[in-house]
Parts: sequence; C-alpha cells; structure tokens
Amino acid sequence: MIRAQTLTGTPLDWTGQTQHVWVDAQEVTPGDLDRLRAAFPLNRLALEDALEQGHWSRAEAYPEHGFITIRSFAHPEEADEFTERLSIFLYPDAVLTISRAGTRALNTVWKLVGRESVNTAPEIVYELLDQTADTFFTLADALETRVDALEERVFTDGRTNPVGDVFTLKHLLAQARRLSADAREATALLARHAEGTAADLVRYRDVLDSFTRVASRLDGLRDFLTSLLDLHLNLQSQRMNEVMRTLTAVSVVFLPLTFLAGVWGMNFANMPELHTRYGYAFAWASFLLIGGLLAYYFKRRGWW
Repeated sequence: MIRAQTLTGTPLDWTGQTQHVWVDAQEVTPGDLDRLRAAFPLNRLALEDALEQGHWSRAEAYPEHGFITIRSFAHPEEADEFTERLSIFLYPDAVLTISRAGTRALNTVWKLVGRESVNTAPEIVYELLDQTADTFFTLADALETRVDALEERVFTDGRTNPVGDVFTLKHLLAQARRLSADAREATALLARHAEGTAADLVRYRDVLDSFTRVASRLDGLRDFLTSLLDLHLNLQSQRMNEVMRTLTAVSVVFLPLTFLAGVWGMNFANMPELHTRYGYAFAWASFLLIGGLLAYYFKRRGWW
C-alpha cells in the first residue's frame, strides 16, 4: 500500500512525484517496490535494510539520499516487548517512509504535516524521530508504574516471591535501553552527515538529548530494580531471623520445664515429691511460674 501527501498536508493520488511530497509505503508488494524504484533513486543497501525486519536502528548517508531505520516499542503504554520499525529515506525536498504496518510515530506525524513547523522534509524527519523518542518516555512511565507496584508488594506482602517479576522487568528494561541507545547512535550519525540548516542541526540535537534522557531514566530503573531485589532478599533474611528468634525463645522457655519433667520422671524409690498430696500441683505451679518468668523476661528484652 502506498499513500502520499504534499509537504503542505494535501492528500495526493501518487503517480510518481518526487518533489514536495511525503510518500509512505506499508506492506510493500513487488508492484509497490517497482513503482518506488522508478520514482526515487534508492540505494540498494538501504532498500535491503528497509525491507528486512531483523535489523536494529542504524543510519547512513548514501550518495542518493540520507537513510535511517529505527525500531521502537509498538505498545509502550502497556510495557510489552512488541516492537515496530520505520525506515526513512530523506531527499532534499521529499521523504519516503517504509514500514510493515506503520508506527505510532508515523501515524501521529502524518496528521501534523502542513503546519508551520512541519512542512519541509527535514522537519518531517525530525518529527518522526522526536515522536519515536516520546514512545520511549511513555514506556519509561509505564515501567515506573509497574516498578512502584512491585515495590509496594515487597513491603506489604512478604509471602509472595517477586523475583520472577523483577527479572522480567529487568529483561524488558535491557531491551528498551538497547533500542534507545541504538536509536541515539543512528540519529547522531544522521546528524553528522546532514546537509541542512542550522535549525535542522538544532532539531537533531534535541532528538539526541531526548534519547539520552530516556536512556538515563531506564538506567535508573534498572539500578532501582537491582536494589529492590537486594531489599527483598534482606527482608526475607530478616523475617527468617525473626522466626528463628521466636523459635529459640520458645525452646529456651521449655528447656527448664523439660529438665524438671526429666528429674521427676526418674525411677528412684525415695522421691518425696511423688508421695506428697500436692506434688502434682506443685509440679504444674513450677512449670507455669518458670515458663511465665522466662517469657516475661524475653518480652521485656525484646527477644520475643
């Protein structure tokens, strides 16, 4: 499918124009590819990168055009692992984009073309890159929400094991960090070879700053998850220590009682307590008194 509009935002029934136009090709068929090749000078290596779906973000300045392919998350607000990829061919007065089924950034910028700040080829490329950077910020917000919920679980629910969720988030963060770093490097390479105005270079630096800031946020989340995992392990150790302390206190309380029961259970013929009328009551009174005093002492000292 091929759609087109002029740089002033007017929809266009594209028949091969290459001036003052943005052409967007999605789910490219062999027929679409022939039309694009006939209209635009396309570098073979760039076209191969655009049609293959396995590449990460990269950029290059070819003799025919500038080129950047950039990968981002398809559903950043849900913080899932599905990604999308957009390839941009930059000409002096035209833009060609190729993707499998469009991207969030492309769909947003497509509606903005024709405004005062989005009516030249470099401005369209800037908006596409800037909107792509915004998807990483959306992802970072979603991940922060999940990390906050996980932190609350660690403090309030000691019975659940958050280790699996922590490593799932760390895996997603690592992927997001790698994608944002690749996108930044690709944007930096495109900016170095750009032949635009001073305003165009400022736009590229703005995108670079966005990718740098989002990478810093993702690094901070990754470090926080590591600290959260350490905190969980420390809390588990503390809870285990409290359990062991309680069990130890109970054992110490019953230790003298076990000793007395062992003494009175010995089979000697002359044991006065066994023949007294109140021997049984005396034994229970001894048990309760000694056990109560030990339990009170441990409670006062905070050992139980």
